[in-house]
Amino acid sequence: MTLSMQWLTMAVMLLSGLGMGTVFDGYRVVTNELRFPRWWLPVLDVIYWIAAGLIVFRVLYASNNGEVRAYVFIGLAIGIVIYYFLLSRFVIAIVKWMIGAVRKLIGFILKCLEILVVKPILLLYKVLMVIFAFGSALTIFILKIVIQLVRPFWKLFVWMAGPATRPLGRWLSRYASKWQLNEKASRLGQQIARLWGKWFRR
Repeated sequence: MTLSMQWLTMAVMLLSGLGMGTVFDGYRVVTNELRFPRWWLPVLDVIYWIAAGLIVFRVLYASNNGEVRAYVFIGLAIGIVIYYFLLSRFVIAIVKWMIGAVRKLIGFILKCLEILVVKPILLLYKVLMVIFAFGSALTIFILKIVIQLVRPFWKLFVWMAGPATRPLGRWLSRYASKWQLNEKASRLGQQIARLWGKWFRR
């Protein structure tokens, strides 16, 4: 392997070290800000190191066909050290700012949805309920007035139809007593009452 290839591989490993440090700080800040459970941290660490190892090996394979030499580890170490001494605080601050910006954006979207969608729907529901209640009250009031107006005519009709309906009533009463319609109606009412209590009063 030529010297230039070795220096190129070392530079690539230095950049890989910078990237590893950036990703590590980023996911640590995210887990702290989002309050992940403590037991998740070891699992995430294992996943991070497996992913980092695979990516670094893939980069190494692309740069020098996967040959592992001392300068590979030196480049990684230099990249990690440079990151933690020069860039770590800056990256952490950027990640925190991005998380805060995303939270504010989500809060703004939810507030807009509440103002433009939820509150109009609630207002429409309240208006419809008021209209329905007013309509029901008005309907009941009108029905009461109609009943009061019709009652004298109904009494007059019953009084006028009395002579014609009395013979019919006596004729029906004879058949009712003959077929025991009263007893059958009473038994039917009791059965309906038992079924009602069985089905709806548990």
